[in-house]
Amino acid sequence: MITTDRMAAVDANAAALGVPRKQLMESSGNAVAREVRAVADPGATVALVCGRGNNGGDALVAARFLDAYDVAVHLLGRPETIRTDIARENWTALENAEIPIETVTDSREFGLGGPDGDDPDVVVDAMLGSGIAGGLREPERTTAEAINASDATVIAVDVPSGIDADTGDPTGGAEAIAVNADRVVTFHDETPGLATLDAEVTVADIGIPAAAERFTGPGDLLGLDRDPDSHKGDNGEVLVVGGGPYTGAPTLSALAALRAGADLVRVACPESVAGAVQGFSPNLIVRGLPGDRVGPAHAERVASLAADNDVVVLGPGLGDGDGTEAFVREFLTAYEGRAVVDADALRVVPDVDTDADLICTPHQGELVGMGGETAGDPDERAELVREFAAEVGHTLLVKGAVDVIADGDDVRLNRTGNPGMTVGGTGDVLAGTVGALAAVTDSFRAAAVGAYVVGRAGDDAAEANGAGLVATDLPDRLPEAMRNE
Repeated sequence: MITTDRMAAVDANAAALGVPRKQLMESSGNAVAREVRAVADPGATVALVCGRGNNGGDALVAARFLDAYDVAVHLLGRPETIRTDIARENWTALENAEIPIETVTDSREFGLGGPDGDDPDVVVDAMLGSGIAGGLREPERTTAEAINASDATVIAVDVPSGIDADTGDPTGGAEAIAVNADRVVTFHDETPGLATLDAEVTVADIGIPAAAERFTGPGDLLGLDRDPDSHKGDNGEVLVVGGGPYTGAPTLSALAALRAGADLVRVACPESVAGAVQGFSPNLIVRGLPGDRVGPAHAERVASLAADNDVVVLGPGLGDGDGTEAFVREFLTAYEGRAVVDADALRVVPDVDTDADLICTPHQGELVGMGGETAGDPDERAELVREFAAEVGHTLLVKGAVDVIADGDDVRLNRTGNPGMTVGGTGDVLAGTVGALAAVTDSFRAAAVGAYVVGRAGDDAAEANGAGLVATDLPDRLPEAMRNE
């Protein structure tokens, strides 16, 4: 099954792979026509009730495939308000083909029957589709009542209008009006809510390639835009814990978290390097820890700082001393929030008993050091990573020429990026980016989107700088890489 949000992402990814939405609409409309032919013989009367979005566009296409039927198309609204170019093109095609069409601008004037007043044999409900919130408004409400009152066989496109495709509940509450469909034709995969309906469901293959779902793409960025009414802190607060032997690593992570959309980023690092970290940017809030290495004595202080943040990025530049490992173990044992774990902190993860929600970002060598396995073939490696993620109970983002993201259930691959990103520091940028995303979405999606956008930023940097790409080229390119146009 697939949620409506994920289906929207897959649809956009398919377009990015070269399968245009217009082609998908043509296939969807053909599938709707097949469903009509499955329930009615040629010559039957068919009313297609169309909204002004792509759901309605699917039915407009279907009308062209039903020339053996007595078809009438009802558009709810004026043609000039059709919301997408491809739906508008299909309306124009019906006009040119002289297929019977009418516009409904006043719900009081809507009627399903023909001149003799009889109900049609089949009604196609293509008013709204998935992703709609709130109860039906006019003219959809009156139209839904008319559909429900008819004796026709009702076929819904994607989901009955007024029903939440993810839950199966009416979008306007338990008593709200929704179309009572006899059959539903949906596309590519079934949404969870359809299983709760008393309707026969057909899942039509419309030619979306498997790669649109298996690989990350621009569709994965949908829904990550900042709320225009948000306030400081609403878009995430991130604490980076690292530094000591190194100053660049925690700084790169922190700058990447800011560029990836976090409102506030704090860095907890040893006092010996705090001034250097602060010197990189006035946008960073630096909290010095006594000494020159992070160790067990700092666990309580870091836990206190972590409590004020949405996500912790743990590991950049910590080093591999015994005290460092003990600190990581003690911190994770007590921590119950969300953390991105990178670099030398990764070794502790398989053995620590923690209630934290962890996103681990190893390269393949670090994965093996954690106890996992790898393989040269991306698909084989993906299955090994999925199995290991299930074993450790956390999300894994395994870096490589093809990144693998897994949480024990889902697996996604990412192929953005280039060989120039083997340069030191790019992993720190990735950890910070994932940290910012993990503050506003779930762990698996944060890891998948993080891999995708950092790879895009790296590809842009490689185009500009060639073999001279360095990690500091990446953070400033992240905002553009996160655009979903």
